[in-house]
Amino acid sequence: MPGIGTVINVTAIICGGLLGLNFGHLLKARVQETLMVACGLGTMFLGISGAIEMLQVKNGQLTSGSSLMMILSLAIGGLVGELLNIEAYFESFGHFLKHKTGNSKDPAFTTAFVDASLVVCIGAMAIVGSINDGIYHKPDTLIAKAILDFVIIVVMTSAEGKGCIFSFVSVGLLQGSLTLLAHYIKPVMTQAALSNISLVGSVLIFCVGVNLLWGKKVRVANFLPALLVAWIFAFLPVIG
Repeated sequence: MPGIGTVINVTAIICGGLLGLNFGHLLKARVQETLMVACGLGTMFLGISGAIEMLQVKNGQLTSGSSLMMILSLAIGGLVGELLNIEAYFESFGHFLKHKTGNSKDPAFTTAFVDASLVVCIGAMAIVGSINDGIYHKPDTLIAKAILDFVIIVVMTSAEGKGCIFSFVSVGLLQGSLTLLAHYIKPVMTQAALSNISLVGSVLIFCVGVNLLWGKKVRVANFLPALLVAWIFAFLPVIG
């Protein structure tokens, strides 16, 4: 059944969040602080490993195409994101969920929601997995992602709070939409396009890790248009 992968992913996030929420408060403050550091370091590692995997290396050096594409995508995408102020919309949605779910008194809810949503939504697994689920009815990639997300959300919820649980809404909307539109977007999701998206997405995941470790240093949501720019560059031979 198309969409079963997203259902499993959403369920894993909810279960992981509830587990972290119910047991996280039993931990001492210093342990929670260590978990937050673990989240930051783990997220940064995911970003670094994903970027290294996607970079093109020839004769021991990065090719100009991948590095130039990454820089231009981040610069152009960041400019567009700042002009549109996507971060503000993301936070507004977080505030909306905060009030609608009866968590108005939780000051960390919105930040936790945004952080967790960015971690579990950005990346090639979400895109490729959703397309495979929609066209071939193969949820394998999303099931693997669900396992990873379960572990990530357990730790993040323990450290940041219940806002992380509601990242399931973001995952459901994104992956559900991609699954429904899979037949239409598959032709333009070439290997080059996916590689570009994965590289830039990995950099953004690294930035989420930076924010988890040192507070909000990067407005990551405002860089989301960089993923679209990276996709466009895949069809420009000189850069992509």
